Amino acid sequence: MCGIAGIVGGRQAERAVMARMLDALRHRGPDDEAIHVGRGATLGHRRLSIIDLEGGRQPIGNEDGTRWIVCNGEIYNYRPLMAELEAKGHRFSTRSDTEVVLHLYEEMGETCVERLRGMYAFAIWDEVEGKLFAARDHLGQKPLFYRLNGGELAFASEIKALLTLLPGAPEPDLRALRQYLALRIIAPPLTMFEGIAKLPPAHCLSYSPARGLRIWRYWDLAYEPKLRGNEEELLAALEQELIESVRLHLVSDVPVGAFLSGGLDSTLVLALARTRAASGRMPTFTIGLPYGAFDEAPYARLVAERYGTEHHEQVMIPSLVQHLPDLIDCLDEPSDPLSVCSYLISRMASRHVKVVIGGDGGDELFGGYDRYYGNLYAGYYAVLPSALRRRVVGPLLRLVPDGAWYKSRVHQVKWLHQASFLSGGERYARTLGYFYFTPELMQRIAGPALVTDAAGFDPYAAIADAYAQAPAEHPVDRMLYADSRIRLPDHPVMILDRTSMAHGLEARAPFMDHEVAAFAARLPTELKVRWRTLRYAQQRLCQHYLPSEILARKKQGFSSALPYLLAEEYRLLERALLYDSLLVRDGILAGSGIQELLIQQAIGRADHGNRLWLLLNAEAWYRMKILGQSREELAAAIARHKAAPSPRAA
Repeated sequence: MCGIAGIVGGRQAERAVMARMLDALRHRGPDDEAIHVGRGATLGHRRLSIIDLEGGRQPIGNEDGTRWIVCNGEIYNYRPLMAELEAKGHRFSTRSDTEVVLHLYEEMGETCVERLRGMYAFAIWDEVEGKLFAARDHLGQKPLFYRLNGGELAFASEIKALLTLLPGAPEPDLRALRQYLALRIIAPPLTMFEGIAKLPPAHCLSYSPARGLRIWRYWDLAYEPKLRGNEEELLAALEQELIESVRLHLVSDVPVGAFLSGGLDSTLVLALARTRAASGRMPTFTIGLPYGAFDEAPYARLVAERYGTEHHEQVMIPSLVQHLPDLIDCLDEPSDPLSVCSYLISRMASRHVKVVIGGDGGDELFGGYDRYYGNLYAGYYAVLPSALRRRVVGPLLRLVPDGAWYKSRVHQVKWLHQASFLSGGERYARTLGYFYFTPELMQRIAGPALVTDAAGFDPYAAIADAYAQAPAEHPVDRMLYADSRIRLPDHPVMILDRTSMAHGLEARAPFMDHEVAAFAARLPTELKVRWRTLRYAQQRLCQHYLPSEILARKKQGFSSALPYLLAEEYRLLERALLYDSLLVRDGILAGSGIQELLIQQAIGRADHGNRLWLLLNAEAWYRMKILGQSREELAAAIARHKAAPSPRAA
């Protein structure tokens, strides 16, 4: 795992420019730094040593020095590929997976990505053809950002490296802000910064000053035709796919640990690793939380004891006041409650290992969210006449308070009611944003700059289009496809990459192996969501590996509950950031609309907990990344309000 950067054209020969980019990526690769200045391009690399500790230094060149590569990630099938390439006459100077990609490119050209199995973002400067070739892995586990400015193309693992190239302060892309407020994600190619783009998952990029920029998709999931066989046969085949993926994800020249939450995903990954692939006592890591039902540590402890792991557990109170500046700094874009939990457990694990495996991707592969069956139920409710729902049920629901919790029964009914007036991809996209800023709410909080700059932009289109384009027939499969293509890489996986790499930790996700994802996609839909039973196939597999206490647990949503569990911290952040908002000062948001939300939240008239969190993060991001406040300055601004009375109480 590493940080990569490069410049083609323009300032490519200025080592000091590349050195600044790499310094911004130091956390991703604390072990080493190297720069290659070639004819027409400069490549830079920060290394976290995982494979070929002694010889795997990057950038790596081919035999005659005409092609060079930098790579962030891991290629899990590199050993058989290396043997195959050596048999064809390729000579290797290292035993690293990165050099395998370079020689595979020499052998196959741009189609080399079709042979790779792993998580990666890599770039190859081809001096023979005078072009840069780059690619990002199938499901977007590793990031790649780029900036095309005149004849200069620069790329990097994180946005902060590209910001070092700007002559002045960066400009916000208000379309991305609009999408973040609507969906809590920023879909490619957008980023929160004007002029900086994100390469989508499963895409390649080619650039030369003479021929320009070309981007294309090289792989996609397919949900049809469905796999044949009875339930037991399909479950056995799925188990073998997962066992092979876990085995590959344990390939490392350094010890590998595991995140252990106590939920189905991480516990199944650990169980497969311990019983089918790994030897010795594997380190496991759990964060304990003093919040009763939300504390997963006791369940994680059960699994650790069952499989004899070297278990590390630490009780923490996830302070948003303390960590918000750190989260904005490491993410480069507005944060999410999930990020504070990921940040803390990554910090803890990094003190013991360089590599961890975890359960990310399970929900999107196997159907783990209640919205999947909720959207089906909305279709059944929509059978009632529209006039009855709109004129009778709607006014009655508006009289009922939201409740004091983000998944209250009232919320569920209102969500279902709203969804019933929509269909297809529009229904799925809009219901994903129910707890955030709907078009109606956006009209109340959008300032003149946001209204102007985001005019005509549809923040829901990325999700709705993915749903419509899905190579699937069943609505559940279409929802899973939209999540796998957009939400998964641009929300939980993005957060996992930044928060783990902020501590020099490589996080791997066996469920996100593209072979596993392709197999899961073609499973019959009833093996994923069966009425109100979620992740049916996964639960069946877990019966062979996990304690009954784990199987009986309801799915927890701790991160989304933070606005409610840490209410006092939220009120402090509101005083510090929203009552004197610089987004309002600069005409991006409307102060009157924000004040209305705060008042309604304070008196219990409506539940805006998650919406206020988005606003708080957008404000913190704007102050740090656009206006240039440091982490220390933002922390000091928050601290000044700790003893101040709430304006709402005045």
